[in-house]
Amino acid sequence: MPTAKEEFGLVLFSTARAWRTRLDQRLRPLGLSQGKWRTLIHLSQGGDRLTQTEIADRMGIEEPTLAGLLNRLEDDGWVKRRESPNDRRCKIVHLQRRSKAVLKNIFRAAHDLRDELLSDLPPDDFETCMRVLTHIREKAEAEPGGAQNGSRSVSRRIRTA
Repeated sequence: MPTAKEEFGLVLFSTARAWRTRLDQRLRPLGLSQGKWRTLIHLSQGGDRLTQTEIADRMGIEEPTLAGLLNRLEDDGWVKRRESPNDRRCKIVHLQRRSKAVLKNIFRAAHDLRDELLSDLPPDDFETCMRVLTHIREKAEAEPGGAQNGSRSVSRRIRTA
C-alpha cells in the first residue's frame, strides 16, 4: 500500500484538476471554455501589458495553443491584439470592454467555489496546508544550486480560486 508521501503528487494534481473542472462547469453558461476563462484571468492580472509569449508562459501552454485561443477570443470580441510600442515583432493583448464585465462573474464564481470547498476546513489545518504547499512550490521553483527561477509562480499571479 502506497504511503501518503508516495501518493502526494497524485492527490495534489487530481485536487487541482477537480477544482478547475468544477469552476469550468460553473463558467460554461457564460460561453467560456476553460482555456478562454483562464486566458482572461491572466490578462486581467497582467494590466493590459502582456505579450502573447508572457501569457503562454503564465498559463503553462505553448504559444501556438495560445494563438488559437486568442484568435477565438478576438473573434468573439473579448480581446484585441496590438503591436507593442517597444517591439513591432510582438503583440500586446488587451481586454475589451465586454471581457471586463464577464471577469466580475468569473471572479465571483471562483470566490464562491473557493468558499464552498474550504468552508469546513479548520483554520489551523488550512494554515498548515498553505505553509506546506508554499514550501514545496518554492523548492520546486528553485534551480539547482539555490538560484531562484526568474518566472513568478502561478499561485502569486492568480488569486481567484
